[in-house]
Amino acid sequence: QVRLVESGGGLVQPGGSRRLSCEASGLALDEYAIGWFRQAPGKDREVILCARIDDGTEYFADSVKDRFTISKDKAKGTVYLQMNSLNFEDTAVYYCAAVLIECARRSGVYEYWGQGTQVTVAS
Repeated sequence: QVRLVESGGGLVQPGGSRRLSCEASGLALDEYAIGWFRQAPGKDREVILCARIDDGTEYFADSVKDRFTISKDKAKGTVYLQMNSLNFEDTAVYYCAAVLIECARRSGVYEYWGQGTQVTVAS
């Protein structure tokens, strides 16, 4: 049974940093790309970046390109999202999702989803 569990959300001040975790069980990070999505209040869910199976990162949102990075611990089956220089527009529920082989922009192709973790940027 595949399960994705996000953690690490919370309240952070503008300009601060936060690291989210996505613990994946029941699948191999060598086979599944892990996308990070977010949904801000009143907005559609959007993909922001994705951990490729070759350990590279594919960015889908220009707004995070210089601030967010991904890393993996394959032994733990965990993908980390490091978020720096956070601003109010980063407030959202953050989700990780798994797709076979290749990162994708469309949320519909992702097979497995976590429950989400709330990140609130406020002073």
